[in-house]
Formats: sequence, structure tokens, C-alpha cells
Amino acid sequence: MDIKISAAPNGSPQPVEAPTSFGNVFCDLMFMQEYTIEAGWHDARIVPYGPIALDPAATVLHYGQEIFEGTKAYRRPDGRINLFRPWENAARFNRSAARMAMPAVDVEDHVQAMSAWVSAVARWVPSEPGTSLYIRPTMIATQAHLGVSASNRYLHYIIGGPVAGFQGRSFGAVGVQISDEHVRAVKGGTGAAKTGGNYAAGLLAAGNARALGYQQVLWLDGVHRRYVEEVGGMNIAFVRGNEIITPALSGSILEGITRDSVLRLAPDLGFPVREEQIDVDELLRNIDAGHITESFGIGTAAVIAPVNRFGYKGVDHHVGDGKPGPVTLALYAALTDIQYGRVPDPYGWTLML
Repeated sequence: MDIKISAAPNGSPQPVEAPTSFGNVFCDLMFMQEYTIEAGWHDARIVPYGPIALDPAATVLHYGQEIFEGTKAYRRPDGRINLFRPWENAARFNRSAARMAMPAVDVEDHVQAMSAWVSAVARWVPSEPGTSLYIRPTMIATQAHLGVSASNRYLHYIIGGPVAGFQGRSFGAVGVQISDEHVRAVKGGTGAAKTGGNYAAGLLAAGNARALGYQQVLWLDGVHRRYVEEVGGMNIAFVRGNEIITPALSGSILEGITRDSVLRLAPDLGFPVREEQIDVDELLRNIDAGHITESFGIGTAAVIAPVNRFGYKGVDHHVGDGKPGPVTLALYAALTDIQYGRVPDPYGWTLML
């Protein structure tokens, strides 16, 4: 793919310090390319970051035809930059596109676009412990047409910026409310696609949970309201003994790249893995009995987010001693060591720029 760089970075060439929050600061450049049925993907370019002009009748605004991804770039000890499993993010982008009746982007072209953009904004990749450059590839439908049908025009763009951890620079455990009123997705729907509507549907429940003192929502399945699915926008896992248990993928659960990394890494650290359907009442009994000693969310933004309590039907169920447990800490250390290039990568997950 021929990518034109039509503008130099704005401002000082000095490295940019990472903020103490997540998702509020953006690099001064963005990648863009367009799609039409006649020309396919074309006009790949890196341009100054700025507003996107859309027709008021654009399909994305009326019918929600939109997808996105999330991945990160990490500053290595030697000063170079690692991308983490960008091929898997590009492949999942295409799975989301297929579900939303949108065109695929060639995986190698997508990885090239991410690499070129990160190289162009390299000064924005922070080096402070726990920080990284968040990367947000996105595709939106841009045809001006009021009618329930797939668009014939699309915009693919990549933006991002330096971030601290999802919870700032802390690694404290969070409280989670289990929702038995609202659901995130159902099998056969769009739950396995990274599309904005899935997240918009969770905003009401998330706001209700925060008002009650919780930081996230644990979603149950949409049919029985009984089986554990995801926590917030992350996958979820539990520790019993030294075994890691996580909900099996069902078609309504996102196939997390970080989830897959944890499940592949854990057995090599001595933690066997089990994927199964998890009944919420049985889970809470095991937490109350002390059989489940740790729990954590798994996702790109947080990497691993410890959970210390679950609220359900007005009752709190406390996990372990309320602090991140040894399995959680071991997984976080092993995974981030690979991401930041502090140890050799035996899995071939990283792309060094």
C-alpha cells in the first residue's frame, strides 16, 4: 500500500509526556483512506489530526454502520517501539466488518497503516512506567442515503494518543455490579463485533452502577440472565486454586486479543485454564465460600483489571482479601514484560518498529 504523508507533525519534536488519564489526549496526525465499490480502498494518507466532514445523511449517523479496534504501542527499554499482536487486531477488525456488512481491509495493509502511523507519531509514545500509545483504528459508513441498507462508501482512519493505565496509574481492584435488568448482547446479534452500538447499549447500566459506588458492570447472557459474559468492555476471568476459569466464547462475547494472550500464556506459568459456561449463582456461592480467590477483567485498555467485589441484588460478594492476588499479578507482569520488550517474546506476538 502506498501511503502518502501529506503533513509533518505539528509542534515540538520533543517526546510527549503521558497524561495521567485515559483517552483524552490525541496525536497530531491521523491515517485515512476511502472505499468505494468502484475503486476499492484508495488514497491512503497520513494527515494532520482534525475534524471529519460528514454529510448529515451519512449512513453511520442514522443506522450505526461503524466498527473500531483497540491496540497499543509500547516504548521498549532500548527506545524502540513494540506493537502487540497487530495482525490479530486487523483480523478481528475484518470479522467485525463482515458482521456489519462492511468491506474488509487487507490484514497486511492494515498492519502497514498502523505501523506507518505509529512511526510518524513516534515522539508521542511515552516511556514512563505503565504508559503506552493507544491506537484506535475505525471504519465508518459515509454514503449520504436515508434507507436501511449497507453503505457504498466508507472511511477507514486511525487515531490515538498517549495513555496511562485505564484506571490512571494505579493497579487497585475495582467493584463490579452484576446487571440482571439490562443485557449487552445476545447470540446471533453483534456482541462479538467491536461496534459502537454494543457499548452505547451499556451506558445506562454503567451509569447506574457508578451511582451505587461500582466501577464496572458484569453482563449476564441475554436469554437466561444467568450465565456470566463480560465485565464492562472487557472479558472476565476467575481463579480457583491455581486454575483460571473464564466464560467460553458463545457468539455474544467479544473474542479479546488480550484474553487469548492470557489463556495462551497462563499454562506456561503453571496456571491451567478452563473455558466454560459460568452460572452466576454458583459463582457467587464459590466466592462467598472462599473457593474463588481472585477475579480480573482482561482487555487492551486495562490489560488486566483486578476485581474485588461483585454486587448482585443488593448484596456485595467480596473476592479474596480485596487486593490483587498472586495469579493476577503474575499474569500482568508476564504479559506486560512481553509487550514492553523487557523479556524475549517466545510467541511471536510483537512487531518492533
